[in-house]
Amino acid sequence: MNLCFRKSCRWTVLLALLLACVPGLFAQPGAAAPTRWSEAQANAWYAQQPWPVGANFLPSTAINELEMWQAESYDPVTIDRELGWAEGIGMNTMRVFLHNLVWEQDPKAFDQRVNDFLTIAARHHIRPVFVLFDSCWDPHPKLGPQHPPIPGVHNSGWVQAPGAEILADPAQYPRLEHYVEGVVGAFANDPRILAWDLWNEPDNGNDDSYAKGDPRNKNEIIRGLLPQVFAWARSTHPTQPLTSGLYHGDWSSLAAMPPLARIQIEQSDVISFHNYGWPEDFEKSVQQLEQFHRPLLCTEYMARGNGSTFDTILPIARQHHVAAINWGLVAGKSQTWLPWDSWQHPYVLEQPPIWFHDVFHPDGTPYRQREADIIRNLTSGK
Repeated sequence: MNLCFRKSCRWTVLLALLLACVPGLFAQPGAAAPTRWSEAQANAWYAQQPWPVGANFLPSTAINELEMWQAESYDPVTIDRELGWAEGIGMNTMRVFLHNLVWEQDPKAFDQRVNDFLTIAARHHIRPVFVLFDSCWDPHPKLGPQHPPIPGVHNSGWVQAPGAEILADPAQYPRLEHYVEGVVGAFANDPRILAWDLWNEPDNGNDDSYAKGDPRNKNEIIRGLLPQVFAWARSTHPTQPLTSGLYHGDWSSLAAMPPLARIQIEQSDVISFHNYGWPEDFEKSVQQLEQFHRPLLCTEYMARGNGSTFDTILPIARQHHVAAINWGLVAGKSQTWLPWDSWQHPYVLEQPPIWFHDVFHPDGTPYRQREADIIRNLTSGK
């Protein structure tokens, strides 16, 4: 066989592998928006990743995603220090929430802060999953100084994105489209990003906190909007996978799933989900979702008082090669070491018997050294 022809064949095979592993790599401006990754593309991508283990990250000096990203309160010193603690126990990813209002205020400056965050994270060998929208907690976000934590209350300052006013007004959806395309487009080819989580818990009704502030037909609105969000993100040809995490309902089949969950499954390149239950329940969720033959990312788990702990969940996640991202890294202004029931019974005069979420005290000392050892040992392959 001609030597040049053999070399040509090798380059053809290499090109095919690149296209399978990194969809959108050679997309040209103005090209048609790519479709959802195939199972083969998604699994080829996942095969190239180390086992993703990390936490949902908010620096301890911020009460919510607005305070994390606004220019006046962006805190790279704390971010650097706390990501260093995560690196020290073997974590290699963080799930990080963005917010449309901060981007709208100054897109260029926002992108610069995101780039700075990525530089810090890369220094610690951490590749984040960025979350664009979120249906949880306060439906009326406002830019500017954020209120101090409510004493004794779990996550007392977290805000939704978008807020209820935008969500209830279709005339404002172009704002959301510009945000999605602007942020994902700016970093669509950035290898420092692991994935994009387009909407956190879209069907969360905030029944125990802010339900009265949500639009009455919130789920119906988001059922129509979520496919558009996926289309907006895909139009930028990202080389990272898109997802939106399931968080409740029957996952035994598509037919049994709630309508929003079906959209999440059918639109996501990789399947993400939340589980704060006992290990038996966690493994059941994994086994149900394995029917879709795509990589699985558990983007929220670990609530000690609920029976979800590092000791029991991480070994199962490793066995099934499921990404494991717990809620909370460092105890801080979010106060997520307090349990969910603090919304009804604030822990003002007494502390809960065990921390609910979070891994480290503000000085970097692990809440439980045994937990830190388990994470380090499992992520190192021991």
